[in-house]
Amino acid sequence: MTLSVGDQAPEFSLPGTGDRDYSLTEYLGQPVVLVFYPGDDTPVCTKQLNSYNDDLEQFTEMNAQVLGVSAQDIASHDAFSSKHGFSFPLLADTEKVAAGLYGTLGPIGFPRRSVFIVDGEGIVRYSHRAIAGLTFRPVDELIGELAKITS
Repeated sequence: MTLSVGDQAPEFSLPGTGDRDYSLTEYLGQPVVLVFYPGDDTPVCTKQLNSYNDDLEQFTEMNAQVLGVSAQDIASHDAFSSKHGFSFPLLADTEKVAAGLYGTLGPIGFPRRSVFIVDGEGIVRYSHRAIAGLTFRPVDELIGELAKITS
């Protein structure tokens, strides 16, 4: 079964930067932008996450929490986050459990670049799974989708 807009977002708990675990339920009452990305310090991922970080104020104005999720471990995430000064957490899905729940695993088991917006009640309101992963969803598109569920 594929996760679709209107479905209940699958719960997860993953370790992340900031030396703590993160779960989707801790953000009930506010929208969450889940950003599944293939790898730390890769060209497109770096550009994507820097773009979201540079415009983080726009997400904050929508009361939205951005969470980056990939299969690298905490040490990799800590180094990547510190290097670029990310102000949102990066979560370590080393067993690819969350990636599997959200249907982002590609044919050979690598997570695809994907973005989900989950509303304050835990319902998926936006879903984009990239096929090739060479591009990413721009901030203005995500803010537009957030505006639909927060207005």
